[in-house]
Amino acid sequence: MSKEEVVLLDFWVSPFCLRVKIALAEKNVAVECRQEDLFGGKSDLLLKSNPIHQKVPVFLHNGKPLCESVNIVSYIDETWPSPPLLPSCAYDRAQARFWVDFIEKKVFNEGNATWMTKGEEQEVAKKGFIEILKQLEGALGDKDYFGGDVFGFVDIILVPLTSWFDAYEKLGGIKVEDHCPKFKAWMKRCMQRESVAKLLPSSDKVYEFIINMKKMNGIE
Repeated sequence: MSKEEVVLLDFWVSPFCLRVKIALAEKNVAVECRQEDLFGGKSDLLLKSNPIHQKVPVFLHNGKPLCESVNIVSYIDETWPSPPLLPSCAYDRAQARFWVDFIEKKVFNEGNATWMTKGEEQEVAKKGFIEILKQLEGALGDKDYFGGDVFGFVDIILVPLTSWFDAYEKLGGIKVEDHCPKFKAWMKRCMQRESVAKLLPSSDKVYEFIINMKKMNGIE
């Protein structure tokens, strides 16, 4: 059998690219990550592979492209089935997909609002962000991970987004642990996994990136 070609069109600070890298690490699948210059000029391969959205991540498996991080992680789980990322029970799988959908619609956009706004608008954004984390903390309950005892699909979708949380806290004047201690404990637990710890960028570099984004967008 010929060697499989697994390539990721990547951007170092993107939590959506991180999802793909963590999923592959959990499956012990080697990947070639190719960094994209999203601001200075996207590669022809990116524009060809994702002509609709023209954004990362793009996952190429033996030359065939896939887009959108949740879709890619689902594909990875089906293509390399061991260890499974989704629960074996149909009901639990449906529950996992519900929370993935919730995360997709809420967490990143609401988190970014904590640094993209100011004054009263920022206060509203901060409250909204914390409320979302409280809802996720409720779903987590007393479990180690969202799927129970095993790090899985929902964790992989959510934990990369937390790499931006330190910047949200600094720029928004909030502290996640004060409002959601169980959620914060889950974050720390995830960081003890090699697949997470070795891939998440440093909080200082993420902070610097967001500061530059604020300047680029004229947000003072």
